[in-house]
Amino acid sequence: PAPFRRGGLRATAGPRLLGSSVTLNSDQVKDAPFAQWSPEQVSKWLDDVGLGQYRTMASHWVKSGQTLLSATPHDLEKEMGLKHPLHRKKLQLALLSLSNPAAGRSSALDHTWVTRWLDDIGLPQYKDQFSEAKVDGRMLQYLTVNDLLFLKVASQLHHHSIRWAIRVLHANTFDPHCLKRRPSDETQTHPSEVVQWSNHRVMEWLRTVDLAEYAPNLRGSGVHGGLIVLEPQFNSDTLAALLNIPPQKTLLRRHLATSFASLVGPHAQRQKQDFLQGPGHTPLTATTKVRPKKLGFPTFGNLGKKKFDEGIHYICPPDLPPLQLASMVRGLSSLCPGRHYFLAIIPKGRLTPSTPF
Repeated sequence: PAPFRRGGLRATAGPRLLGSSVTLNSDQVKDAPFAQWSPEQVSKWLDDVGLGQYRTMASHWVKSGQTLLSATPHDLEKEMGLKHPLHRKKLQLALLSLSNPAAGRSSALDHTWVTRWLDDIGLPQYKDQFSEAKVDGRMLQYLTVNDLLFLKVASQLHHHSIRWAIRVLHANTFDPHCLKRRPSDETQTHPSEVVQWSNHRVMEWLRTVDLAEYAPNLRGSGVHGGLIVLEPQFNSDTLAALLNIPPQKTLLRRHLATSFASLVGPHAQRQKQDFLQGPGHTPLTATTKVRPKKLGFPTFGNLGKKKFDEGIHYICPPDLPPLQLASMVRGLSSLCPGRHYFLAIIPKGRLTPSTPF
């Protein structure tokens, strides 16, 4: 019998690592190339990667592992019923990881862990959508703007929140416990530590600066340490608006601004001021919506074919250079050069030439 395991989609004291979603126990499966796997082995593998609901249809269609390796998105939708675009992306990424066993620690973070991670970054309202889409740690690196819109994440602030939260995961090599929920030392709040604060930890900080009555307003706001320190558009006025501090309470807002500047450090504060004074600055608000990235007009050969924008405009491109948390606060320009936050990067690997990633 399977061992008893606590947990679900509710908030917990901290995210738990439930084990690799692609761990196989059979030595025969490990030794044989995936292309030679039997239909039974492929069905077991679908369970392991979190797509067990498709194993019945796969067992009638898949002749060997090669069937999946050579399948197009149209084949997956027709033969396996993979109509959910993020389920197709999940399957494609899992297949790619078979040829790259050293894919990193992100492959060990399953979709249940991701729902708890949403709690930590202050976005629990999206847990049902992420759980239904089976978004795991590996998929976080390849989420696009349109993927988040498909998951009903439309707020620009929430897009930035997820982007910087993934960036912090990258900097910590996808350590499942890198976000801090409890204060370790109230007298030591170096910006390199603030970057790793969870939403709950930020609310604890508000209590230490005598703003406890406004702390509950940050629930569901997407505010965490990475967003506070690393996002140049996020300043004390943004935080005051999210806390619902009235504009007429000037002394209270001034106190928040002073505490905020001390929290993020002089380097990050200078970058935020420079961005605020730059041309074309627009305030970052929770009500600003993100528009979907539109594809160009298809050629006549592609008319009538379904296309899903899955290869461009990553929220946090996986090809960005690695970061050191200690150096993050020295210069934000190296982290977010220019004003274009959603970068267009074409991935290096594909399953087949006709399969969009």
